[in-house]
Amino acid sequence: MASHRRPKQPGRARVTVLTATAAAAVALTSQAANAAPNEKPSKDEVKSKVDKLYEEAEKATEKYNGAKEKQEKLEKQVDTLQDKVARGQDDLNDLRSGVGSLASAQYRSGGIDPSLQLFLSSDPDNYLDKASALDQLSSKQAEALKKIQAKQRTLAQQRKEAADKLGDLATTRTELGKKKKEVQGKLGEAQRLLNSLSAAERAALKAKEDRASRDSERQALDKPDSKGGAPAKGSGRASSAYAAAQSKIGSPYVYGATGPSSFDCSGLTSWAYAQAGMDIPRTSQAQANYGTRIASQSDLRVGDLVIFYGDLHHVGFYAGNGQVLHAPRTGTVVRYESINNMPFQFGVRI
Repeated sequence: MASHRRPKQPGRARVTVLTATAAAAVALTSQAANAAPNEKPSKDEVKSKVDKLYEEAEKATEKYNGAKEKQEKLEKQVDTLQDKVARGQDDLNDLRSGVGSLASAQYRSGGIDPSLQLFLSSDPDNYLDKASALDQLSSKQAEALKKIQAKQRTLAQQRKEAADKLGDLATTRTELGKKKKEVQGKLGEAQRLLNSLSAAERAALKAKEDRASRDSERQALDKPDSKGGAPAKGSGRASSAYAAAQSKIGSPYVYGATGPSSFDCSGLTSWAYAQAGMDIPRTSQAQANYGTRIASQSDLRVGDLVIFYGDLHHVGFYAGNGQVLHAPRTGTVVRYESINNMPFQFGVRI
């Protein structure tokens, strides 16, 4: 006959041991899960994150530069329009004064013409619509009133245009403030990451960058090109602009700066061309569409502009032998660098 005994239940002591073991396992698992986030990132990991933040900051910088350039243009347009309005108002006052003198003369000679009284009333702009009134005016009076009406219409149009420009200017200033805040946020985050490294680690990163820059300088200045000859040079103006940029090697990168003591990427190229007697657009995106595009790196000449990244947010000068001269990013200076360190898009010959 089969046995139907109930299985033996574990004692209280055994339950306590199992519970303690399970709790310890959970604690160890939790510690393992939390260990990775608490580990200090390596020097290379920090550099990778910082480089990404600097790239994002430069994208925002070029948008900031575009908004700043737009603001400056709008300010000039507003000033011009306001000056036109002021001068136009003076002209209108002179015309009205002339008509007033005519009215005074009529009054002294026998009274003001009824039609002239209509003009000098609170709604003179409707005057010319009243053909019967025109018939009563002399040709000289009619011509004066036509000039006044035309001037009034011109002034109204200019005032509206100035008001529209002022609205655009206010919007642009708001956009400028947002872009500036975005740039500063990215740069601040990058600096916090760099501060997490030791002084020795930061020094090692800088030394590595300096060595790479010196190597690039030797490549650009000392070695012949791939065909065995000297690197091909651009036009006289491009060569002059490139020489101006070379004179600024070692100048610090500062976002939004256009020289003469600090630069951002498009600030350097636009400043250098200004020294060569030529004004080019301020931003890298605008510079990318200014001259003749050079699709292949092998066709580049020294002094050509070189455009990087899919959104065209970085620009420098081609220095020959696969090297560029540019203002890279915050924390660096104007220097040489390999063209292969960034995603090359095309060159621009001016």
